[in-house]
Amino acid sequence: MSERIPEDKLNKILTSTDIVDVVSDYVQLKKQGRNYFGLCPFHGENTPSFSVSPDKQIFHCFGCGAGGNAFTFLMDVDGLNFLEAAQKLGSRVGEEISIQTPSSDQPLPPQEDEKQMMEAHSLLSKFYHHLLLNTKEGQEALEYLLARGFTTESITKFQIGWSLPSWDFTVKFLEKRGYSLELMEAAGLLVRRERDDSFLDRFRGRIMFPIVDTKGNTVAFSGRTIDADDQPKYLNSPETKIFNKSSILYHYHDARSMIRRKQQAILFEGFADVISSSEAGVENGVATMGTSLTEQQIGLLKRLTDSIIICYDGDSAGVEAAFRAGKLLHKHQLDIRVAVIPEQLDPDDYITKYGPERFQQDVIGASLTFMAFKLRYYKLNKNLNDEGDRLKYIEDILKEITQLSKAVEKDYYLRYLADEFELSLEALQQQLSELQGPENRVAKPPKQVGMPGNFKQPTQSRLLPAYQTAERRLIAYMLKDPNIAYKIQEWLAGTNLNIDEHQAIITYLLGYYEEGLPPSASSFIGYLPDERLRRIVTDIEMMSISEESTDQELTDYVNQVLKHQKMLRIKEKEVERKEAERLKDYRQEAQIAMEILQLRKSL
Repeated sequence: MSERIPEDKLNKILTSTDIVDVVSDYVQLKKQGRNYFGLCPFHGENTPSFSVSPDKQIFHCFGCGAGGNAFTFLMDVDGLNFLEAAQKLGSRVGEEISIQTPSSDQPLPPQEDEKQMMEAHSLLSKFYHHLLLNTKEGQEALEYLLARGFTTESITKFQIGWSLPSWDFTVKFLEKRGYSLELMEAAGLLVRRERDDSFLDRFRGRIMFPIVDTKGNTVAFSGRTIDADDQPKYLNSPETKIFNKSSILYHYHDARSMIRRKQQAILFEGFADVISSSEAGVENGVATMGTSLTEQQIGLLKRLTDSIIICYDGDSAGVEAAFRAGKLLHKHQLDIRVAVIPEQLDPDDYITKYGPERFQQDVIGASLTFMAFKLRYYKLNKNLNDEGDRLKYIEDILKEITQLSKAVEKDYYLRYLADEFELSLEALQQQLSELQGPENRVAKPPKQVGMPGNFKQPTQSRLLPAYQTAERRLIAYMLKDPNIAYKIQEWLAGTNLNIDEHQAIITYLLGYYEEGLPPSASSFIGYLPDERLRRIVTDIEMMSISEESTDQELTDYVNQVLKHQKMLRIKEKEVERKEAERLKDYRQEAQIAMEILQLRKSL
């Protein structure tokens, strides 16, 4: 890596970067003590074991062992190579890094294909936006949006645009700028005509809504017609190498800071609802991409918050979708509420009809707990004056009560049922007990995700041998001070550490110091070429050691290392002695026994 980017520039980027800010873009972090903790983005977990140290500028997961500095975090979480991660971090702190790309006559590697796809989307997004706001061709579409309640501020904020009603304007626009038309077809911007294999614009005469991924790149569009005779009403980009609608939430990238600040996300069904709610002052909204909520999308939400308000359409389809989404979110132990919209309106129509203040107060502010929503949901399509429907409703609610983790909640909803239908509380408790089954009679509350009390640094799962602990502590002190590193090297007198990876680490560390680089765990982790070594160094850095070391402490650790070497030598000699005994070579056996005795005395 240092062949391409000067080491001093990398160190400048690292020292100017706060790893907590970088990781917070992907993981919901909460401070406990000197470090921050959250759910690991690299493996599934419900109890936070992912730690970020602002003092050492490193991260470490006690669950899966992932660890490193800000560079390696971006490499792992975004799938970047080192140069791309350095470029991304550099842009955050004003240190631009240029990355050479292959010449035009070479085949493009996959990441360059994707880069060009994103560049084309970004270019078109800006151009479509310009056409809408600043040209005669976009005037009709602009008036249509303004008539529907959109403001120029929201049009600018969401970069809404207009595609010309032309068959090949985008084709010529992209071709003129040197983009491969075949690649632009693969990006979903063009379509190929079967009869003559020519290319056509996919989006023609439509209001264009750019779709942005989690990194802020425009990767797709949704185009809405303004002509009632033009179908479909919405035309969306197909799935491509850069766009997977199951793993993207509309407005997620721009809403992240507000979601973190409010510690709550509002989940909508469509991007029009997100835009309308933003105009109404609700800026922590995101939307699924016209599909049911997915596991990947829930993973994105869990990075930012544990609290979700579902705000879907008020019609029967919207209520059903809210119920399905709520069940999936509940499975991930998130705190769920449901905003119910009256008159079967969608959020956009409700805001237009009743205004922003009522939407904030009477819809979002009056959202129901998920259990309260279920009480309403199970009444749909039932006649509670009918005995059969009434009994079915009671059984449905009792089944839902069995899923509650808190005894107070169970008691509350049992009493609610008893009061509503004038039933005996004892009879309901008896039926609830039968539904739970004998193994679940005593409710065991699940671990609460995201609560401060759960952010505990896991203890070492197994006790390491004394020599291994000694080696790790020696490395920890060597990382703090080059003088200590050279002193320990002298005391070891050419003896290698017992763990090969530990020896490799101190070899690299001494080389690092020889280059005149400063003691910094974060910088050294970036210096290491091997991911396994980086993980070990990160793990060592998370150990608790004294601020200052004494020569006595260090020599004790060195002696532990040397002692283990001697123990191994004794074992080898014991094998040799037994072999001499088997061969009846008593003189050799006696000689080896004397050597063993001398080694034992030196321990």
